Amino acid sequence: MRPPALDAAMPILEARDLSKSFGPVEVLRDVSLSVRPGEVHAIIGENGAGKSTLMKILAGNHQATRGEILIDGQPVHFAGPVDAESRGIVLVHQEILLAPDLTVAQNIYLGRELPKGISLDDRAMNEGSAQALRGLGAEIDPKAIVGSLSIALRQLVQIARVLLVPHRVVIFDEPTASLTPFETDALLKVIKDIRAKGVGILYISHRLPEVKDIADRVTVLRDGRLVASHDAADLEPADMARLMVGRDVAKLYPDRHGTQVRETVLEVENFDVPGYARQASFQLRKGEILGFAGLVGAGRTELMEGLVGLRRSHGTVRHGGKPVQFRDAKESMRAGIVYLSEDRKGKGLLLLKDLATNLTLASIGRFVRGLQIDRKRESAALDEAIREFDIRTGRKDLLAGQLSGGNQQKLLIAKMMMLDPSIVIIDEPTRGIDIGTKEQIYKFIARLADEGRSIIVVSSEMQELIGICDRILVMRSGQIVGEVTGEHMTENEIVVLATGVKTGEAA
Repeated sequence: MRPPALDAAMPILEARDLSKSFGPVEVLRDVSLSVRPGEVHAIIGENGAGKSTLMKILAGNHQATRGEILIDGQPVHFAGPVDAESRGIVLVHQEILLAPDLTVAQNIYLGRELPKGISLDDRAMNEGSAQALRGLGAEIDPKAIVGSLSIALRQLVQIARVLLVPHRVVIFDEPTASLTPFETDALLKVIKDIRAKGVGILYISHRLPEVKDIADRVTVLRDGRLVASHDAADLEPADMARLMVGRDVAKLYPDRHGTQVRETVLEVENFDVPGYARQASFQLRKGEILGFAGLVGAGRTELMEGLVGLRRSHGTVRHGGKPVQFRDAKESMRAGIVYLSEDRKGKGLLLLKDLATNLTLASIGRFVRGLQIDRKRESAALDEAIREFDIRTGRKDLLAGQLSGGNQQKLLIAKMMMLDPSIVIIDEPTRGIDIGTKEQIYKFIARLADEGRSIIVVSSEMQELIGICDRILVMRSGQIVGEVTGEHMTENEIVVLATGVKTGEAA
C-alpha cells in the first residue's frame, strides 16, 4: 500500500496531455502523469507504445507537439537536455551514449572535467569514477577504454555518469536490459537508496517482476495512449502483461517435447579466445536449442564471436564432421552458421538505412541482376519477411533505426534467415523487448529448431534459458564449468555453477 504522504506531496515533475508526432505519424497522444518526491513511478508497455518518446520529452531531448510540462506546479519549457539537467531532470538512456575511444573516467566526467592547475586532475576523476561504480555494485577499472567493455559494463558506466549530476528526478529507460540478475539486484538497491533521499524516479522496464519489486505506481501505455495507472501493490506481473498487450499472456514459452538423440552437427574442442575464453569444449546436435549461461564477463559472447571468425581464436572445430576454421564472419555464413549479435543497434543493423537494405545485406548476391540490385525482388522479400516475422511497421520506407527494439530484433532474425542457415547463434535474443514480443521471439526460435536447425542461445535471463532450451552450459571466468539438463535446469543450479558458490555458502 502506498504511503499516504506520497499522495499528498506535490509532484516534482508533471506531464499534462503530452502528444508527439513525427511527420504524419502520431506516436504519443494526450498522456498525463506525474512523479512525486521519494516515488518510483514505472512506465510499461509494448515496444512502440511511446514510452521512450515520452521520457525523452520529459528530459528535454524532444519537444512535445502539444501539452505542457510542470516542475513544482509551474509550467516549464526545456530548451534541450542540458536545460532539463540544470533543473534536476536527468535521463539514463536505453542506448549507450558513450565515447568508445575514451576511458571510463573520461566518459563519466566528460563535459565536467575536474581541473588541476592548467591540466586535468586525472587521479581525482579516476577515484571518483571508481567510487561511483562501486556504488552500483561494479568493480570496473576507471582507466579501461570503454570500447573494450561489454554492453552490460558500458551501461553501468552510463548510469554512473548520469548519477554524478545533481538530480531531483532520474528517468531510467530500460536500465537493466543488459544486466545479469546480480547486477540488476545491485542497481535496484541503488534506486531504492535514491528514492529514500526524496528523489523521484521514472522507471521503464520490460521485466515485470522487477517492476513489481521496485515501483510504487505503474502506468501502462499502449499505442501511444495511457490505458491504465494503478498502485503497484494492486497489480501482479500477469496483470501488467495483460494491460500492456490487451490480452492474456498466460504461456510465455512454447512447448518443447525434448530433443531426440540426433547427429552432432558442431563439435568444439579445447577452443581458446585469448583473453576471454579457454579450453572450451562442447557439442551441438541437430534440432537442439543449447543455452549458454553465466555472469557478464564470463566469456560467452566472446566465445561465440571467436567461433564465427569475429575474434582471434584457436582450437578444434568440426562442422558436419569436417574440421573448419573461419577467418571471418563471411566464411561462417557461407558454411551455414550465422551469429546474431547482442548489440543489434551497433553491429546487427544499419540504423540509418531502410528496411529492405538491412534485410538483404548479408544475402545481397541473391538480389543482383547484372550490375544492379533487383529492387522489385528485394521489395517482395521484405513483404514476405514482414508477414513471416510480424515486423510491425507503418511504412516500408522507414529506416531500421525508426523501428522499436522488438521489431529491430525481428528484422535482424529475418535478415539472417535469408541465408537459410543450419546453425543459428543468438546472443541476448530478447534484451529490451516487451513480453508480447518475447513470446513471438521464443516461438520463432522453437520453430527454427523444429525445422531441424540447431540453435545456440546466449542469455543473461536464466528463466529464458530454462524456458526454451534443451540443455544449458554454464561459463565462469572464461571456462565452461558445467551443464544442466532436465529437472536440474533451475536458477539455483545455474547460479551455483556461474558463481562457484555452493548452496548454503552465500549466507
